[in-house]
Amino acid sequence: MELRFDATQEYQLAAIEATCGLFEGQPYVRSELIVSDKDGFFAIANRLDLSEDMLLRNLQYVQGETGIEPDHQLKVISAPLPDFAGDVADFDSLENVDGIPGRFPNISVEMETGTGKTYVYLRTVMELYRRFGLRKFIIVVPSVAVREGVYKTLQVTESHLKALYDNPPYRYYVYDSANLSQVRQFALSDGLEIMIMTIDAFARAENVIRQSTDRLQGERPLSLIQASRPALILDEPQNMESENRIAALASLHPLFALRYSATHRNPYNLTYRLTPYDAYRQGLVKRIEVASVVEEDNHNQPFLRLEEIKIRSKKPVARLGVHKLMRSGMIKETALTVKGDDDLEEKTGRVDYKGYVVEEISYGGKFIRFANNVELHIGEIIGVEKETIFEAQIRYTIEEHFRKQARFRDEGIKVLSLFFIDKVGNYVAKDGIIRELFDRAFNELKVSYPEWRDRNPEDVRAAYFATKSNRGGAIEYLDSTGKSKADEEAFSLIMQRKEDLLSFDEPVSFIFSHSALREGWDNPNVFQICTMREVGSDTERRQQVGRGVRLPVNQVGERVQDDRINVLTVVASETYERFVAELQSEIEVEYGKDGTPPEPPDARKKAILRLRKAYILKPEFKELWDLIKYKTRYAVTIDSDRLIKEVLPELDCTAIRKPRVSISKAEVIANDKDTFEALAQSGARTAIDLAGRYPLPNLVEIMENLMENTSPPMRVSRRTLLEIFRRTSNRAAALKNPHEFSRTAVRIIKNKLADQLVHGIRYEKLDEWYEMTLFVSEIETWEDYIVPSTEKNGAGGTHIYDGVPFDSKTIEKPFIEALEKRKDVHLYIKLPSWFTVETPIGSYNPDWALVMENPDGDDNLLYLVRETKGTLNLDELRPDEKRKILFSQKHFRETLGMGQRGYRVVTEASQLPDGGV
Repeated sequence: MELRFDATQEYQLAAIEATCGLFEGQPYVRSELIVSDKDGFFAIANRLDLSEDMLLRNLQYVQGETGIEPDHQLKVISAPLPDFAGDVADFDSLENVDGIPGRFPNISVEMETGTGKTYVYLRTVMELYRRFGLRKFIIVVPSVAVREGVYKTLQVTESHLKALYDNPPYRYYVYDSANLSQVRQFALSDGLEIMIMTIDAFARAENVIRQSTDRLQGERPLSLIQASRPALILDEPQNMESENRIAALASLHPLFALRYSATHRNPYNLTYRLTPYDAYRQGLVKRIEVASVVEEDNHNQPFLRLEEIKIRSKKPVARLGVHKLMRSGMIKETALTVKGDDDLEEKTGRVDYKGYVVEEISYGGKFIRFANNVELHIGEIIGVEKETIFEAQIRYTIEEHFRKQARFRDEGIKVLSLFFIDKVGNYVAKDGIIRELFDRAFNELKVSYPEWRDRNPEDVRAAYFATKSNRGGAIEYLDSTGKSKADEEAFSLIMQRKEDLLSFDEPVSFIFSHSALREGWDNPNVFQICTMREVGSDTERRQQVGRGVRLPVNQVGERVQDDRINVLTVVASETYERFVAELQSEIEVEYGKDGTPPEPPDARKKAILRLRKAYILKPEFKELWDLIKYKTRYAVTIDSDRLIKEVLPELDCTAIRKPRVSISKAEVIANDKDTFEALAQSGARTAIDLAGRYPLPNLVEIMENLMENTSPPMRVSRRTLLEIFRRTSNRAAALKNPHEFSRTAVRIIKNKLADQLVHGIRYEKLDEWYEMTLFVSEIETWEDYIVPSTEKNGAGGTHIYDGVPFDSKTIEKPFIEALEKRKDVHLYIKLPSWFTVETPIGSYNPDWALVMENPDGDDNLLYLVRETKGTLNLDELRPDEKRKILFSQKHFRETLGMGQRGYRVVTEASQLPDGGV
């Protein structure tokens, strides 16, 4: 297969033209053998005749053309001579030919992964040679994987570029410290030279490139490179931002550096930007769908994930993922920051964490240890059926692979799947669980797909695990048996023979890696990415997804432009909502505030409401306040036998969901606000049933904990709880999912108990009240959520503040506007949040208190409390809303003596004073 390239894609040409436009006015540099001033070495060197001011003017013009905010100055890196004893012990030749230490302009191009970034900078190199005669280029990469990817791209584009540029004389090669004749050729050649180097090949003082050698007649290879004044192409420069690496780049005496990445840390002098949203909407990359493989309804063992350890106030603290009991009664995964002696049972409200008291947090060792001797390292998880999750992920990925391959074969497309695993040992070890799970699932599933029936799992999978090398970029393998022939063949296939990997003749279709393939490597026909490891950096989701977003090719090397085919499935061990939210967060971290969507044009403005102090002195206000200000306390009588009888029928017929690993799928879209969001494609389906895998806990203890630690807290005797459990016919569900059974039982008990409290409650008026001094002189709120209280009949507005805040535009706003117009309303108050009535199910804050004329012609004024709702049918309200209203009826009508007329629920102001319920 020979990959084919389209030289006419507008977005790529725009990126090339933006960079070349920076050098407008630069005369063509003829090849000329020069002698360097410092060392007397001969070289044919690059030359840049434009001043920094001219470069800045060109930059600003280009930025204006590409819609980027113009820079006010040219970003020029000046790397000081290192005075530290680190990897670079002696850069004794760091000054450039102008005598300024390590000074060189940096230009950035930002292109989303999968849109041809490498192709663009290779075309840019060709253009700079053709237009300006620049001929010495070094492509600096952060890793072996990126290096091999760049070298492969140079190989597969060679015939394309030669035809496009009329067969220019150019050479490309990977720097090899054992072949220093390359360096001499690089310096003395009058043709276009492209050398690929890993940053580690020249970032240390002991690197061969920095040593004098007889192979170059006593010269240092670095001196020859310096004399040629190379132009640098920095691929993934976010990995070259350390002080040492900047100094190493400066030591090459570059003319300038062009920086290419989708995830810049510092986008110096940005000339072109293709955002993830642009690439997604324009169909330049595959669409993404997320298949979430998660545990559901399984809180039967304590869950813990150590996410981070950092120093705060000179002491280590740890951020944990835990399952916390919320006030609503739900159990939710929450991030929790802990320090020494913190008790997770107290912090989560769950007895399941009993004994998890923080004993040690090791910043250096990256672990946390608890008093029960449980120890957790960063990225580790307990309390999750990890192997079961792996099993479900692997099976789903294989099934999706088989299905897609069956659909795409007639299109000439070979499907690949990429697995990012949690630990290398889980694959390479003799009993590697991931390899075993894959082999078992493959053999079980292949029987349903004829083209796979005769395949063995070991024939269709390959793996690449690598470490960074300290020997000029030489390859190292991580394997239980060390470097082997199989390792070399896998490396060659995955990294160097991409065309073979894309062919139907090559059986390998499933690729396993840890992080070596996270950036710099991709393959256009990766259609599934299975993420089986915790995200370890702010950009890891983007980097992982980027391995498979490139548009696929068929068997003759042509790009496939078909939206029905071009879909990447990410099989993630997290909910698709979280995956997409974190993917969006990573993009915002990379782009910063300037790259995120602007505030909407109707952004909300603050407003200040001022108290009309004279209103508090009015007799009618004092009369109203003296009536409603009193606090009360309540007493309740519970009939335990009746409670049990009411709970059992509902508990017996309620389905208790089994703990399970489920799979659901969502499509990722780029919306018109330049953000990614997930649209569900299917409901969750059970992949693996987890019922009955856990020891039965103390159910009554769990239920007691839930009764007391959720909102509102309620207490029921242990005898009552035991009796409910003993008499329910749903006990089998408790054995399958104890926590879900307990949570369901407590919800039903609380509902029935609250209903009983409504009838059994009695309020008592206290010798305590809300003072009028609690009214603050100013309230800050949102301008678009207030109604001004305007003058009426020349006497000023009727609200005690000069404006009225509201929560609902459909209910409260019309109610306020009507009160402001009514002549029979003397004054009214939007009751502040501190004015509450206590109830057994939580505090209640009524909406309004008002003083109005009596429509019966009585001279006595009416003093009223009103609640505004969207309906007068209380059964249509949420159960707790209805109950709080019923409790408040007893508080205001009976205990405070306001009667039926005094407290009512209304939907609109026209129902005053006697309408409503």
